Amino acid sequence: MPNTRNPRRGSLQYWPRKRSKRVYARVRSWSVLKEIKPLGFAGYKVGMSHIVLQDTRKASTTKGMDIAMPVTLIECPPIKVYAARFYKHTAYGSSIVSDILADSVDKEMERKHNVPKKKEQKEMPKGFDFVHLIVYTQPKLTGIGKKKPEMFEIALSGDKDEQLHYAQSKLGKEITIKEVFKEGQQVDMHGVTKGKGFQGPVKRFGVTLRSHKSEKSRRFPGSLGGWKAQGHIMWRVAKAGKMGYHPRTEYNKWIVKIADGKENNQKGGFMHYGVMKNDFVMVKGSVSGPQKRIVRFNAPMRSSKKYPDTVPALKYVDIQKE
Repeated sequence: MPNTRNPRRGSLQYWPRKRSKRVYARVRSWSVLKEIKPLGFAGYKVGMSHIVLQDTRKASTTKGMDIAMPVTLIECPPIKVYAARFYKHTAYGSSIVSDILADSVDKEMERKHNVPKKKEQKEMPKGFDFVHLIVYTQPKLTGIGKKKPEMFEIALSGDKDEQLHYAQSKLGKEITIKEVFKEGQQVDMHGVTKGKGFQGPVKRFGVTLRSHKSEKSRRFPGSLGGWKAQGHIMWRVAKAGKMGYHPRTEYNKWIVKIADGKENNQKGGFMHYGVMKNDFVMVKGSVSGPQKRIVRFNAPMRSSKKYPDTVPALKYVDIQKE
């Protein structure tokens, strides 16, 4: 039997294979809820740990037993509302009607955005269909050694009158994680993966190593054959290049715990992160990106029935407290 040649490797689900333009992901679709509140939040990845709890899932083979579960810790300092953005539906999609800025803004916002020195007194527009909040993070409240905030939009649930009232009440004020999410809820995580730098086709695409007797190279794709008959190598062929730093979305991540980070610090601080100073979220499983990177999480687009709405009491948390 001859050796099977397989130059076509790697998933084409994500294309083009480009690096992210910025360190935090962009969100372009939002779920629909009846309760009036923001549909998203953001935090900084602390690291991973594991917990032990009783399995209460109905269809689980380990129901009623104590199981170990990997978790990711995300520190969530309060976010501040910079502006309310009003949209209107048109035949060509949603268009911006107006922006109403907050009266006072933190001085760190000047590092990120050209904040106008004179505030224009604008009236609330009437011809709009829905409202988004433009918010910014407060990394100065954490210990990651960063002052420049991230700024992005967050959608609101409810009808437009409720959205208008909520935006007016929160303009220039803080929003905490406990106002948006609760324990046992599922969220969609949006993050940017670790950057791996310039890598060859074996690590980048999983191309099979050629025989040790092959000439010239071992870690290149095999015989391309018809893949180069058109006069150039096709774009589908696995080639070397920059790997990682891609925006990715993970659906239906389970929030296991929301608590005060000051009371749940690792002795001496968490490795590659430091000491938590704000509320944190404990999420089941892993999350894209390295420590200190911002992670956005939103209300789920299509929640799963796999996890219960309430979290059983944690029997063990692998955090060596001071």
